[in-house]
Amino acid sequence: MTHFEIETVTIRAMQEQDLPAVLEIWLSANLQAHDFIPEEYWKGNLSMVGQLLPQAEVLVCEAQGKILGFSGLDQGHIAGIFVDAAARSQGIGKALLEQWKKSYAQLTLCVYEKNKKALAFYEREGFVVTQKQQDEENNVTEYCMQWVRA
Repeated sequence: MTHFEIETVTIRAMQEQDLPAVLEIWLSANLQAHDFIPEEYWKGNLSMVGQLLPQAEVLVCEAQGKILGFSGLDQGHIAGIFVDAAARSQGIGKALLEQWKKSYAQLTLCVYEKNKKALAFYEREGFVVTQKQQDEENNVTEYCMQWVRA
């Protein structure tokens, strides 16, 4: 596994040429983190996500010309933080989240209850559960969480 020094990564706004790499990370990360949702769901939504991402506020994390992760935001709501499998647990997700925290006094997100690693990450980063609900599309429980700058 390649190790990336967090100091050598660049966080910047997504550009059009980043979209193929971003979509590849989106699909593989969802398939790995959400094995409780049928693979066809993620593959079936790939095209729609490819159309929606350029309309959202998206940050990418890049090192040595390679996209390592990204995060999308819509009006203060984090749609997700996705990191390439080879770059996980190296501070990429935290770096992306820190960038959002610099720009927003309050952030919200939803995370599947069964995605224990993501849930623990967001709790560590100061998010608190504000609501528990059922994701109607996939019939799984999710937590809505919020972070407020102190």
